[in-house]
Amino acid sequence: MSNSISYQQHLDARGLECPMPLLKTKLALKQLNPGEVLWVTATDAGSWRDIKKFTELTSHELLHASDEQDCYQYWIKKGA
Repeated sequence: MSNSISYQQHLDARGLECPMPLLKTKLALKQLNPGEVLWVTATDAGSWRDIKKFTELTSHELLHASDEQDCYQYWIKKGA
């Protein structure tokens, strides 16, 4: 499924430790227009919890998340 999701921006947060993947995700989303998609890649295990919770508490939509070989990937659609 993840290969078929189109996105407007990619954020490479690999190698960054908590809370930087979440903070950089928030900043990247501010640059997008509502409805556009941000693809995030991260290696910090805490991002799995943080980004999911962030999207639950905001208008942004987590379209898909995957955990493959210690690389976490998220496709987030910017809300209004």
